[in-house]
Amino acid sequence: MTENITTHQVYRVYIKATPEAIWEAITTPEWSKKYGYQAPVSYDLRPGGAFQCEASEAMKEHGAPDNILDGEVVEVDPPRKLVQTWRAVWTGEGFTRLTYELEEEPGGITKLTLIHDLQGAPQTAAQIAGELEGAGGGWSQVLSDLKTLLETGKPMYS
Repeated sequence: MTENITTHQVYRVYIKATPEAIWEAITTPEWSKKYGYQAPVSYDLRPGGAFQCEASEAMKEHGAPDNILDGEVVEVDPPRKLVQTWRAVWTGEGFTRLTYELEEEPGGITKLTLIHDLQGAPQTAAQIAGELEGAGGGWSQVLSDLKTLLETGKPMYS
């Protein structure tokens, strides 16, 4: 693992879409399977509710388990803020803390800030930073694809 990967990673992107549209894209399987790693999520959007992410068909072809991520909703304020625990099940590492913050800006723009606290999870930190060979571009790639999908109607990768 890379020694200099920070344990508190912040990603920010400005998207020409409403906070409601971005919230739906983040929290529903219908949208989440259209961008990023094309893996459908499910949320019980209440404090203590479950979070789960299934492997895409392409991931399963490469030996991924059926469920690749899990966690629990900590705080929910649609469409402004979602705080949850988050764990990549294949790493053997513990739960991390993920926060989505959505702020409406002038001109139909929404600022999406993703904060991932990765204390005690160096393998997860390297993966979501896009530092692991063959593991994709991490949050930067996922958020870029989300922005592209919402602004153009088509994902970056098809």
